[in-house]
Amino acid sequence: MKLSRKQVQFKAYGMPRLRFEDQRLTSFSGLILFQALIVKLDLRAKLRRCFRHLKTSSVYTYATLVLALMVHLLLGFRQLRDIRFYRDDPMVQRLLALKRLPDVSTISRMLAQFDHPAIAKLRRLVQELVLDRLTELNLQRLTLDFDGSVIRTSRWAEGTAVGFNPKKKGQRSYYPLFCTLAQTGQILDVLHRSGNVHDSHGALDFVRACVLAARSALPGACIEVRMDSAFFSQAMVRRLKKLGTEFSISVAFHRFADLKQRVESRRRWHRLNADVSYFELSWKPKSWPRCSRFLVVRTRNPIRNRGPVQLDLFVPHVYGYEFKVIVTNKSIGARSVVAFHQGRGTQEAVFGELKSQGQLDYVPSRRWIGNQVFLLACVLAHNLCRELQMATRPQQRSTTPKRSPLWKFEKLATIRHRLIQRAGRLIRPNGRQTLSLSANEALKADLLNYLHALLPP
Repeated sequence: MKLSRKQVQFKAYGMPRLRFEDQRLTSFSGLILFQALIVKLDLRAKLRRCFRHLKTSSVYTYATLVLALMVHLLLGFRQLRDIRFYRDDPMVQRLLALKRLPDVSTISRMLAQFDHPAIAKLRRLVQELVLDRLTELNLQRLTLDFDGSVIRTSRWAEGTAVGFNPKKKGQRSYYPLFCTLAQTGQILDVLHRSGNVHDSHGALDFVRACVLAARSALPGACIEVRMDSAFFSQAMVRRLKKLGTEFSISVAFHRFADLKQRVESRRRWHRLNADVSYFELSWKPKSWPRCSRFLVVRTRNPIRNRGPVQLDLFVPHVYGYEFKVIVTNKSIGARSVVAFHQGRGTQEAVFGELKSQGQLDYVPSRRWIGNQVFLLACVLAHNLCRELQMATRPQQRSTTPKRSPLWKFEKLATIRHRLIQRAGRLIRPNGRQTLSLSANEALKADLLNYLHALLPP
């Protein structure tokens, strides 16, 4: 359709005058999707059961506080004091069932009043929500990834310590251990730890608890476990075999002179592709009672030139090999084992999204218990965002060798910009509460598709 210039353009030179008044305007109309999801999951009642034993003199409940932290993170805010920017938003108030949001001082005080039984129940709730989804999917294979992630802080906080910190050496930090589900990209459980512990600290009991929880939801499924070299030990291999899991663990082979010598003296390698080759052997460290299956993989990579760059000269690439050793009890071919183990990279993507968009790397309190609550609120917000997409879309992938997620998930930032951060107005025509939004056809179709999938027919 051809349009005239008068239909398209108009003259607007003057700055409009500003006027601030209460018109029941909201900047976060898309929260209606999460309101529907919270009702569908009965999340309010489940949170209340977690903190039933806690007594408070405040008008705010602990369940409301945790839900408020989740909403705070879904909206994209970081520091607790940022609540002042949306404290009068009617859609936020409606989702939280509050006429007035708590002050920063109230949130800080209540964070310090949680106890260890409350943390344990909140962790069980995180598991319960994820396992309910797994039960509905009825998967034949379930892949658990275990790894730690550094949460550093520039100030003192209870439980922080100087430890492994590749970016800011000498800075105090926490070092929580995560269990991530490869098929859904959700976090099944998290073990909060000080920053001066090794990756494997407390891992044996944590792994056992996660595997048993997954097996309780899917008794007939094959449980797979992937880990990096920090978890490699005889005790871990024995524990995983006893639990009946299939596993692959990276091996710090430079610690074993015999294994290193075998790799250096190897002449015949089997080709996987143009840059990757391998060989496998049945081997055991001297202290182990029996042999296990080890795969040695080498990858041909260009060696970085660390000298001065001379732009006017041609410098050819010099190639070398990067070696990796994997111990596994899988009976499938080497190509499939290597692809399976390389799929661990999806967990790093989850950590990256949690820190850049979910504020996982923020330490809001000086109390250990308060920081654990905030961490679990981050995990719940992340899992809720994934659950929103799984509950409203059909499965998009089948099981792949790398165990990629079964859905092509959008990042929280995309959900936030496209759906949540939408202007609207709460009105009451004929006495009925109504959320009025812009008549944008793309937004209308998107929101209605989500709501039709979430609301009961």
